[in-house]
Amino acid sequence: MNYILYDGAFRNALLPFTYTRPVADIRIGILTIREKWEYFLRLTTTTLTEEYLEEKYPILEMENNIFINAGYIPNKSFFNAVKKLQKNQAVICNDEMIAFYSHKEQEEIDFSTYEIVEVEGVKAIEYKWDLFLHNDYAIREDYKQITKDSFSAEIPKWVQAINKNQIFIEEGAVLNPCILNASQGPIYIGKDAVVLDGAMIRGPFSLGEKSIVKMGSKIYGATTIGPNCKVGGEVKNSIMFANSNKGHEGYLGNSVVGEWCNFGADSNVSNLKNTYSNVSVWCYENEIYQKTKQLYCGLIMGDHSKTSINTMFNTGTVVGVSAHIFSFNIPEKFIPSFSWIGNKTNDVYNFKKAVRTAKRMMALSSQEISEQDISILEHVYQLTKKYRNIHE
Repeated sequence: MNYILYDGAFRNALLPFTYTRPVADIRIGILTIREKWEYFLRLTTTTLTEEYLEEKYPILEMENNIFINAGYIPNKSFFNAVKKLQKNQAVICNDEMIAFYSHKEQEEIDFSTYEIVEVEGVKAIEYKWDLFLHNDYAIREDYKQITKDSFSAEIPKWVQAINKNQIFIEEGAVLNPCILNASQGPIYIGKDAVVLDGAMIRGPFSLGEKSIVKMGSKIYGATTIGPNCKVGGEVKNSIMFANSNKGHEGYLGNSVVGEWCNFGADSNVSNLKNTYSNVSVWCYENEIYQKTKQLYCGLIMGDHSKTSINTMFNTGTVVGVSAHIFSFNIPEKFIPSFSWIGNKTNDVYNFKKAVRTAKRMMALSSQEISEQDISILEHVYQLTKKYRNIHE
């Protein structure tokens, strides 16, 4: 059987993250949505996404295909329903179609002729803030899948570990004297990850492969630090996708950060308004500030964006792709992609310079930016011009 993950109706609501990736490659919990499906299916998936992303994320259709909406966090009932799908069947949750079977003989799909398989309890990633809202649930679900029938490396004797049976350490991970408190949720430490001296970590928590928790860090659940990241200071209920750095003091709460981002020392994020009222967040779909109905909401930051030292973000700030902020003043709550924001500067970040910066940062991790990635960034640069014009 061939499995295809498609973006679905939530794609635009998940910008800026979906400017540079399909919905399937968003990280929530320990794994990305794609990794969750491939871990369960033991098969490679392909993607139905925006045309400009197709070269990097191609679709492969075969005689028989199952299409899966990547905007839903898979659980056991969803996995099993998809695995058992037959011709002319579709999976429904809360009256929304989340998977269906197709075959080449069908010129058009008439879903009115399909048999419906209902599942319950499948959580949708409908809004950007759903990523941190559902991260507790997603870490627990991934932890159960990954650690089932597996054995943790031994926890070193110099680590103060609470609720040890909910702590899983992968091969090659290095733990210096630190505190791991899994009394409120599981803690997963990935392969070759490092936790430095004096770090205090409360679950649910996930640390990706080759990532580093810096000395004296204070990390609360439910937090995910993806592969090849550095994290320090104080972090609460946040996600860093991969390859990003917040290596110094400063607060990050109820936030989601993409790939190849960097926070200057003492960058801070507000996640609670001093009026204790609900937060509004920039919505790309309607080009307005949208009410989240959430009391807590921090920073939403797209790939390749950077801050200088002492940068401060207001509650519910949305930063696009490849924006640079070096202002000692609190910037606007919506910072468009490829913006260059200083104390007295509100300019466009030259595309060629942005690519050079991306190359330099990736080289520090012995990685190279591909022509596909440059093409995607160039498309995003053109696509987001209208937002920069608003601020020019």
